[in-house]
Amino acid sequence: MEGFLKLYGEVYQDLYRFACYYLGNPQDAEDAVQDAALAAWKHFGELKREEAFRAWIFQILVNICRRSLRRKGRYGFLSEDPAKDREAWEKELQEQNLSERLEILELLSGLDEEERLIVLLFVFGGYKGEEIAGMLGRRHSTIRSRYRRALKKLEQALQKKEEKE
Repeated sequence: MEGFLKLYGEVYQDLYRFACYYLGNPQDAEDAVQDAALAAWKHFGELKREEAFRAWIFQILVNICRRSLRRKGRYGFLSEDPAKDREAWEKELQEQNLSERLEILELLSGLDEEERLIVLLFVFGGYKGEEIAGMLGRRHSTIRSRYRRALKKLEQALQKKEEKE
């Protein structure tokens, strides 16, 4: 139990942020993280290497979030700017007010579900393209191109928004 709690404590905040921005609702995020933790706890004995815990529990959470979105018939939102590194983004996110966060959510909602997921895994999960490819059952080159396409979409959406203002 101690081993699980230690590993879980190290990734909880990233799991919650991922779920919150992917599902677009803090309550749904809490439920998803709780469900992921319960599922991980039940199968913790099957984990062969502790180093794989982060990727393993993120995969569980991704599956739970996807099921949640399918049940609700909606897509999640992303509130990460993948062009920024994780630490800079987290600092900026803490300083933003609610209206600024909603503007970013609006911009990023133009991505399709897989693009949002890829960007979230890069930003919150800290995963590399090869790891994301393994998690999603895709080729590494596909993940790279989807990530670049998502960045391009975000850049275009931002330019359109700035032109309107």
